[in-house]
Amino acid sequence: MRMAVVVIPPLVLALSSALSACAETGADATAQTKEIAFAPDYQDAEAKMLDDAMLQVEVSMRGARDETDVEHYAQCVAAGHAQSKGFGFTRHLRTLVSKDAELWRADAVYLLSDSLPPGTKTIDAEVVAADCAENGIPMV
Repeated sequence: MRMAVVVIPPLVLALSSALSACAETGADATAQTKEIAFAPDYQDAEAKMLDDAMLQVEVSMRGARDETDVEHYAQCVAAGHAQSKGFGFTRHLRTLVSKDAELWRADAVYLLSDSLPPGTKTIDAEVVAADCAENGIPMV
């Protein structure tokens, strides 16, 4: 049985190593840039009760990386408002997010509850509020 030997020219090996190093450096630089570039500017926030247990939250911010940041801001406002009204939990119903130039807006609706509500999108107001306070996100 004969074994085939493949000889890779040194130039090909060198180019392959160089490209691999560039790709890794580029990915690291992109990740670092995204982390450094996140400078949120939390602007308006309004929370209003639609009835005894339904809360509407409207927020706006600049500097969001994507819709997740503005949704999280709305969640923080909902958690803070729930606690101020004596509720321990919320259940997320819906969030509408829009972006106009660099201004992000979210309009979210939550049900407030004394005990853990059914559903998959529940929020423990105390836990979320503590996370928001730790990360400097206003709760109104």
